[in-house]
Amino acid sequence: MVFSSFEFLFRFLPVFLLVYYVTPQKWKNAVLFAGSILFYTAGEAEYVVLLLASVVINYVFGRLMYRDTYEGRGKKQLILLIVALCYDFGVLFLFKYSGFMDKLPLGISFYTFQIAAYIIDVYRGRVPVEKSFIRLGTYVTMFPQLIAGPIINYSEVRMALCSRTVTFEQFESGLKTLILGLGAKVIVADRIGLLWNNIQAIGFESISTPLAWMGAFAYSIELYFDFSGYSLMALGLGRMLGFEFPKNFKHPYISRSVSEFWRRWHITLGRWFREYVYIPLGGNRKGKARTIFNLFVVWSLTAVWHGAEGHFLIWGASLLLLLALEKAFLLQFLKKSKILSHVYLVLVVPLTWMAFAIADVGQLGVYYARMFPFFGVGETVRQMDFLQHLKDYGPLFLMGIVFSTPYPSALYKVFEKKWLGSLAVIVVLGLSLYYMAVSTNNPFLYFNF
Repeated sequence: MVFSSFEFLFRFLPVFLLVYYVTPQKWKNAVLFAGSILFYTAGEAEYVVLLLASVVINYVFGRLMYRDTYEGRGKKQLILLIVALCYDFGVLFLFKYSGFMDKLPLGISFYTFQIAAYIIDVYRGRVPVEKSFIRLGTYVTMFPQLIAGPIINYSEVRMALCSRTVTFEQFESGLKTLILGLGAKVIVADRIGLLWNNIQAIGFESISTPLAWMGAFAYSIELYFDFSGYSLMALGLGRMLGFEFPKNFKHPYISRSVSEFWRRWHITLGRWFREYVYIPLGGNRKGKARTIFNLFVVWSLTAVWHGAEGHFLIWGASLLLLLALEKAFLLQFLKKSKILSHVYLVLVVPLTWMAFAIADVGQLGVYYARMFPFFGVGETVRQMDFLQHLKDYGPLFLMGIVFSTPYPSALYKVFEKKWLGSLAVIVVLGLSLYYMAVSTNNPFLYFNF
């Protein structure tokens, strides 16, 4: 069951919200916990025990660390932390990297990072240990962000877990945000993603250089609107339940460097690595050489977080190289020209995304050779093949470019509380439902992680 399905929007969500809103305050967490488990079970019933085990084990180890109050970090607390983290990341490794299991449990990377952040923060004394199993379970399993984030720190929702209300204004705002996220996924991502699917079906050996670049741009737009659309839907659903989740994207494609891009893309994952890996290693406080080493560790782990396959390692290595070059000298050069820096970003990021998207390393080489034909991989079947695709997908490219900038959202905020804003949301909803009805339902791309 996915957010962009009729089953979720018109069966699960209305029934759940009705039960949730009529439930007294003291039982709302229990209802949300149970509803989230039901939501997860509808997708992967065989792995719900694994999700619950993560909650139970980290709850127990957190309580063993500090039964009543934070008493300072000692040897006992450190041992308990290590054992808890060994379990958390050991299970993740077993399912994701060992090859022992054929199927990856839905959302395991996201909820593992989230519960690991909680147990580390408890050890550090940043947050008090959660004494209520129901509250901790609700934090880990909340269905809006369970499958693909954002990765929420416990401190961000701790007060709301204890007491929260949902006003009509919050509900309305959350519903509108949910619909806009749905539109990003269904109207833009799924439709422009058909071009990338067509290119894969044609075969990389047979496409022209212009079509290869179109494919890279199409995938870049698809991935952004797919993932940012999910994050918007999660934010809207959270608001409808009385929570304020952190934003996960901030118009990354308007960046002027790869460094800036990754501060704007998947913000909560970047924050996790910064707070729990990069800064503990020393961050950028110990000179350029140590900074580059720390970046190497972070991006190696980021690549492996997405998967242990060779193409993810190539993707991570390419980003590390670009970031190292920017740290060394390139940023100073890029700052001199807004136009040049934007062109640089728009060209290099799609190149890195191809390493992310194409699992077969050999085929990845073929694709890069098509993008840069002086490497030579033989003649294409049709040199002008891109013209028909440009005609078919040109409006979607234009839509993707426009809505990748902050201007549409800024304009929407001006009219959000007026009839024109409501009309815009209704149009987005109508188009979304239409495309959901006439096309095959596509799961969110980041469900694979």
